[in-house]
Amino acid sequence: LEFYNQALPIRQAVGDRAGEATILDNIGVVYSKIGQPQKALEFYNQALPITRAVGDHAGEAATLNNIAAVYSQIGQPQKALEFLNQALPIRQAVGDHAGEAATLSNIGAVYSQIGQPQKAATNLEQAVRITLEIRKGLTKDFRAGFLQQERGTSIALVDLLIRQNKADSAYEWANLTTTADLIDYARLLNAKVANPDAQRAIDEWNQLYQQLQFLRQGLQQKFSDTLSGQMRELEAKVNQQAEAISKRFPEVAELFETNPTDITQLRASIPAGTTVIHPVLLTNVKNVPNTIAFFILTKDKLTVKLVPVNPGELDNLLTQTYAQLTNHFNDKYLDNLEKLYNLLIRPVETEIQATNPKQLSIIATGAFRYIPFEALYNSKTEKYLIQQYPVSYLTRLSTHSLQATRTKNSTSPKKVLALGNPIPKNPLALPGSEIEVNSITQILPGSEAIIGNKATLATFKTQSPRFPLLHLATHGCFQRGGCPKLGLSENILLFADQKLNIADAALLGLSNTDLITLSACQTALKTDSKGKLLIGEGAEPITGLAYLFERAGARAVIANLWSIEDKTTQEIMVQFYRNLKQGMSKSEALRQAKLSQINSHPFFWSSFVLIGDAQ
Repeated sequence: LEFYNQALPIRQAVGDRAGEATILDNIGVVYSKIGQPQKALEFYNQALPITRAVGDHAGEAATLNNIAAVYSQIGQPQKALEFLNQALPIRQAVGDHAGEAATLSNIGAVYSQIGQPQKAATNLEQAVRITLEIRKGLTKDFRAGFLQQERGTSIALVDLLIRQNKADSAYEWANLTTTADLIDYARLLNAKVANPDAQRAIDEWNQLYQQLQFLRQGLQQKFSDTLSGQMRELEAKVNQQAEAISKRFPEVAELFETNPTDITQLRASIPAGTTVIHPVLLTNVKNVPNTIAFFILTKDKLTVKLVPVNPGELDNLLTQTYAQLTNHFNDKYLDNLEKLYNLLIRPVETEIQATNPKQLSIIATGAFRYIPFEALYNSKTEKYLIQQYPVSYLTRLSTHSLQATRTKNSTSPKKVLALGNPIPKNPLALPGSEIEVNSITQILPGSEAIIGNKATLATFKTQSPRFPLLHLATHGCFQRGGCPKLGLSENILLFADQKLNIADAALLGLSNTDLITLSACQTALKTDSKGKLLIGEGAEPITGLAYLFERAGARAVIANLWSIEDKTTQEIMVQFYRNLKQGMSKSEALRQAKLSQINSHPFFWSSFVLIGDAQ
C-alpha cells in the first residue's frame, strides 16, 4: 500500500489514466486481502469509470470481477451476480477465454451459495468446457500454473453434482478431466498418431488454433469491433475443423472432446466380473469440503461415496509409503500400507464386495499413481489386497479402451517377441536381461529373442506385428529430468541402433499387440529436500506412457513403478509367461507371479503394474 500510494499521484500527474486505474484496482486488491472489503470497494469504484473512459475493456472486466468478489465476501451474493453478469459479456467480446471461464466459475459458485444448484451446475459446466478448450493450446511453461489455478472449477462441479445425487453426471465430468490430463501429457510431448492423414489434419488444426490464440491476445491488448469479428469467424472455423477431424478419424476424437461421454456408453466398456474403482481427490478448493470421491463402477451400476480426508496428512502418508516401498531395507512398511487400506479400500469395502468382483481395475490419478494398490494391507485378514483380488489399472474409462479390442487376438497363438540388452556396455549393460529374454522365449512356442546389437529399432518395427506379446528388457527413462546415471534424457526407450522418443510410440506398429512389457525401465519420482514427492498436475510418466502405447494400439502395458534387481525381475517375468501359457488372463498371470514372492518385502513384487485390458 505504501508504494502504491506513492505511485498513484505520479500516474495522475503525468495523465496516465489507464495506469491510474490499474493502481487503484491493485490498491483495492490489497485492501480485500487484508480484510478491509469496504475500503477495497471504494478503490474499485474509483477504478471502474476510468477503465470505461479509456476503453480498457479487459481492465473493466477485471474490476467488475473484483467488485463481485467483495460482495460475495461480505454476504451480498445478488450484488455479486449483478457485477459478474456485467463482466461476462465483456470477457467474451475481448476474447479473454481464461477470464470468461473464471467469471462463469464465480457465477456458479454464487448460485451454489444461494441454493440454486441447477444454475450453479450449468455455469460450472460451461467454465470447465472452456478450460478444456484452453488446455489444447497451453505450452509446457504455462501449463502447471494454469491447471493449479483452474482445477477448482472441475472439483466444485463434481462435488456439486454428487451432492445433488447426480452420480452419473459427476463421474462423466471426473472421467473427462482424467482423460484431459492424459491428452495434455501426449500433446506436450508432441506425440504422433499412427494414421498419417490424421496427423496432417491435426497439424493443420494446431496452426489454425495458434492463429486464434494470437488474435485473442491482440484483442485483449487493444479492442476493436473488426478484430472481434475476425476472432469469432476464426473461432467457428477452428471448432468446425475439430468436429470434422473427430468424425473422419474417430480414433483421435478424444483429443478435441470438451463434452463428457454418456455414462451408459462408458460402462459398456467394462467387462463382466470387473469392478472399476476411481478415487477422485476433491480438496483444497474454497467452499468445497476436503473429501475423496470413490466412484465404483460395474457394467450395470455406478455408486459413489464421499470420504473426508486431510490433504496434508494424505500427502505425508503417500510420501512415507512410497519411500518405504522403494527401500527394501525398511521394515516399517506395514503400518502405512494398513493406513492406506483403511483410507482407500475400507470405506468402500462393502460396495466392492456387493459387486462380487473377479477383477479390480483402478483408475489412479495424482499421487495415487505411485502407490501399488495391490500392496495395501488389511490388518483384519492379515492379507494384502492382491491376496483378495487380481488388481490392474486403467488410464481412464472409455468405450474403446477395453471391450472393443478384447477379442481381437483371442484365438491367436500366444508367442512373444523379446528384446534384451541392446547396449552391452556399461553403464547401459543389462546382462541379466539376456537370461530373462532367453528364458521367456523358451516358454511359448514360436517366440523369438533379439539380443545385443541385433536388437535394433528397425528389426523391432519389422518383426513386432507378427507377435501379440512384446517384451522389452531394455533401458527406458521416464522419470522427470532424465536418468543422469545412464546418460539418458527423459521419455526415451533404448534400442541397439538408436533411442526412441516415446512421442513416436504410435509409429511402432502396435495394432496387433495384446501386451507390451517394459521390464527394465525407470519411472522413479523426484523428491524435494524434505523427501516429499514432487508430483505435478495432470498425467505423470507411468500413466502417460501407458496411454501413449494404448493410443498406438497396445491393449495393455506392464511397467515398473520403480526398478528392482535382475534376479527377482527374471523370476517374476518367467513365472508370468508360464502362467499365460496355462491359459490365465494377463491380470491373474501377473498376480500369481507376484504371489510367488509375497513373503518378501513389497519392494520386490509390487512394482510391476498392469495397465489396460486385464483379460
